[in-house]
Amino acid sequence: MIDDVLAANRAYLLGWNDGPAAGDIYRSNVPHAPLNGVVRVAGRPFPEAYEEAADRLAGVPRVWWVGADSEPGTAEALLARGAELIAAHLPVMVAEVAAASVVPEPSGVLITQTRDLPEFVTAYSGVSHIPPAGVSLATERERGFGHSLLRLAARQADGRIVGTAEAWFSHGLVTLYFVGTHPDHRHRGIGAALTQAVLRHAAVRGIGTAALTSTAVAVPVYKRLGFHEVSSYQLFTF
Repeated sequence: MIDDVLAANRAYLLGWNDGPAAGDIYRSNVPHAPLNGVVRVAGRPFPEAYEEAADRLAGVPRVWWVGADSEPGTAEALLARGAELIAAHLPVMVAEVAAASVVPEPSGVLITQTRDLPEFVTAYSGVSHIPPAGVSLATERERGFGHSLLRLAARQADGRIVGTAEAWFSHGLVTLYFVGTHPDHRHRGIGAALTQAVLRHAAVRGIGTAALTSTAVAVPVYKRLGFHEVSSYQLFTF
């Protein structure tokens, strides 16, 4: 299962590339490091891979994902090249859709599917710290996914989006991205409710497994829903 989870994550990240992705490097040109980077090094010498990545990603903030699908020694080789470790442990978590726990729906918020990309991207950009100058380009890259993504928005009664979740259906499972809540509306269970809504959509589609890469802060939320850690990433800037 872990191989499919990591493969789905690679496929999503490579989908951000400006044009057809080549190899395991993706460049969206959005000024936000996680949207430009290297998903792994596999089957090739590290110095060669590093030089190619440094060349193709020149001029944009970028990251290097090091996980269970990376060649042994990648982290040490990155540090030797002067890369900076920015996340020592990002848990990769999975849940059985049918066995997921049920959490209360937050009051005063309605979760629905949205197809208004500029509005959706603007909402998650504020939470994910994508600068305003990058919103239009992130919206353009999102359009490249076509209908392969499910986008859910948590809205107040006035229609304003206060939480987002993006679901990618690939490799027989669903992976979640941009699960976030506006800072003024946190600790109300919105993120958990959005995740639960994705799981319900997955169940309707006959998908049995959900996966995500969590921050340490969000782990308790996902555990409450039935997710558990199966692997992890280290994240470097270089």
